[in-house]
Amino acid sequence: MTAEPNSSPAPARIPAGVWALGFVSMLMDISSEMIHALLPVYLVTVLGTSMVTVGFIEGIAEATASITKIFSGALSDWLGKRKLLAAIGYGIAAFTKPVFPLAPTVGWLIAARFIDRVGKGIRGAPRDALVADIAPAALRGASFGLRQSLDTIGAFVGPLLAIALMWASADNFRAVFWLAVIPAFLSLALIVLAVEEPKRHVDERQAKNPLSLAAVKHLGKPYWRVVGIGVVFTLARFSEAFLILRAQNVGLGAMWVPAVLVLMNIVYALSAYPAGVLSDRINRTGLLTIGLVCLAAADLALATLANLGGLALGVILWGLHMGLTQGLFATLIADTSPATLRGTAYGYFNLLCGIAMLCSSVIAGALWDAFGPAATFLSGLAFALLSLGGLLAIDPIVEPANGRER
Repeated sequence: MTAEPNSSPAPARIPAGVWALGFVSMLMDISSEMIHALLPVYLVTVLGTSMVTVGFIEGIAEATASITKIFSGALSDWLGKRKLLAAIGYGIAAFTKPVFPLAPTVGWLIAARFIDRVGKGIRGAPRDALVADIAPAALRGASFGLRQSLDTIGAFVGPLLAIALMWASADNFRAVFWLAVIPAFLSLALIVLAVEEPKRHVDERQAKNPLSLAAVKHLGKPYWRVVGIGVVFTLARFSEAFLILRAQNVGLGAMWVPAVLVLMNIVYALSAYPAGVLSDRINRTGLLTIGLVCLAAADLALATLANLGGLALGVILWGLHMGLTQGLFATLIADTSPATLRGTAYGYFNLLCGIAMLCSSVIAGALWDAFGPAATFLSGLAFALLSLGGLLAIDPIVEPANGRER
């Protein structure tokens, strides 16, 4: 696919609605990461669960979110509206947060994680489609990069707050979980009050049946190629919960374990926006290749260097891989899907990647229990190298989208 030439000057500024959605995501991520940065250690050390159980919980949580996204995305296309569904998803997540400090057993935590991820699933595809609707085509990569950077700032502010609060409360997990409720409700208030959905053209208001076979075919081969690459990428990247557990394995105390997510997400946040800007100007496949090389190198470092230096190197490379690829995939979905089916397009993408995440996380946990942490990260390295070979064997996925609208 080739880019159409620019017919008008590129807009100079990212729209306010994209900024608002970025801050909505940031606040919810602060809340979620305050909990998720501690939850694997809480499950293992306080409730006595196994590593494979952690892998199952993390995998099923993300798979649940991904399965829900296909229906919420399709519903947003059918209704011709995005904001309402996104707000409902943020509301479910906010009202689920108090369950974490109240949960007496693993079963309650699984239920809370499940419902929380349902909320994420409901909001995810409509929110990303809303960003694509608001952002000009010439700034689409930059817009998704900005939203991803703001979202990721929340992902490292949350663990930083978790560290500080664990220190202040003498490792009181439940107190930290309670304080995580506050930014979740601020996020809900912000999307309700500060985000305005753009009006659609008459011929773009809704899709009659977004989940029909005709709609699937209408998404087109370039879109499904992006989905296939995203699934293979996800098989090579399991849950970040295993980064936390690796940190504990090499000797970090419970209070400092969230620093792993802080470091990863600082790198992620710093790289996502520049990568988004760059993706508006150069071939996409090259950026994806660099990101996959970073993931392979991260797995190698985490598998072979069982010390704090190796942990830091692996986490930095992991964050760089995320910054180079996650916003880029969101941009590619917008580039290759029709405007009337964008919600559905994000839904299918996240559904299939969520299934891959479930498989990779369960495999990672089983390998850890059976053979130790090195086996887990070496399996990730193997998948990354296979993915890299497949990516290099195909033609460029899509040329720069500057000036093009679908």
